[in-house]
Amino acid sequence: GRAYMTEKLYYDDPFLFEFNATVTEVTENGVVLDRTAFFPEGGGQAGDRGTINGIEVSDTKTVDGKIVHFITSPLPLGAEVLCEVDAKERFRKMQHHTGEHIVSGLAWREYGLTNVGFHLGDEDMTLDFDKEPTEEELLRIERMANEAVAKDIAVETDFPSPEELADIEFRSKKELTDAIRIVTIPGYDVCACCAPHVRSTGQIGQIKLLDRVRWKGGVRIHAKCGFAALDDYNDKYANVKKISASLSAKQSEAAKAVERLAEELREVKAKNAELSKQIATLRAQSAEPTDGNLLFFIDGADADILRLTVNEAMEKCSGVCAAFSGGDGTGYKFVAASKNGGMREFSKKMNEALSGRGGGKDDMIQGSVGCSRKEIEDFFCTVKEKERQTV
Repeated sequence: GRAYMTEKLYYDDPFLFEFNATVTEVTENGVVLDRTAFFPEGGGQAGDRGTINGIEVSDTKTVDGKIVHFITSPLPLGAEVLCEVDAKERFRKMQHHTGEHIVSGLAWREYGLTNVGFHLGDEDMTLDFDKEPTEEELLRIERMANEAVAKDIAVETDFPSPEELADIEFRSKKELTDAIRIVTIPGYDVCACCAPHVRSTGQIGQIKLLDRVRWKGGVRIHAKCGFAALDDYNDKYANVKKISASLSAKQSEAAKAVERLAEELREVKAKNAELSKQIATLRAQSAEPTDGNLLFFIDGADADILRLTVNEAMEKCSGVCAAFSGGDGTGYKFVAASKNGGMREFSKKMNEALSGRGGGKDDMIQGSVGCSRKEIEDFFCTVKEKERQTV
């Protein structure tokens, strides 16, 4: 059959969310319609979702120049269908996309920053600029963008003729070949753009610039507009409320309270480390001298404590002095040493007998073993000690 050019209803009325259409083509997992208010993926924005005759539309994309509505179960060619765009989702995107125009227009006008990338997904909007603005500059752009919202300026869209276009200065992210649609927010931005926008800037609501990261020599800014910004505020407010309540601090002083807590924690950890060292030293000093091996199991000890214990206690034994930390399910970390050397050779035997991994110098080795405490004790227990234990 002859190819149909889908009539793009979203250009005439971005707020048309319910419409009737006819299926003009059936593709592998979607349909083409004679007219649609579903905006296909484009210009950094994800495609619209919704339903056709109650069947879920999971995505809308332009494929080989045709607008394809991806559906979860098939529809016949020629079917007369009732279509509904997910209005809430689409309005969220329109708030964001129009907000992006204002921010990018201001960034360009005020600081010569060029928008080189834009992405609007389900959760997030990102704007990429070719240079890195300062914190102050971004705050100023955000303030001015929200002033533009407050002015409730009508958003103008137009398809100028090639002659008219020659006289218009507009932003564009790529070389454009089709009929060019110019979106104008008077006093703020003129940009070539194919996406639906709100009717006037007041419908955007709040514009909030959030995190930013360095990106390809410039900056990538995360932002939220309208109801998404409100949701983000509510989420962060709930977090601050919880933090301030648990620290018995005013909400406006929650960050200071967290810093105080972190400082206290650092002090406690330092004291703790000092006490652990003292205990390790005392434990080593109070060990009975032996001709055999000397073994320590220390709960929750790190490598430093194990090393300290072994260094302090190795003079007490003629054999190997070893300190272990861990558990039967998780394995044990160890440090082992001998005043008589020979630890490299010992390490090989120990690794083999105790499923160990480790090594070191001839006077000291360290590593881990994957066995039980009993197996460690049996391996280190000399004949003399066995006799002594059974007495």
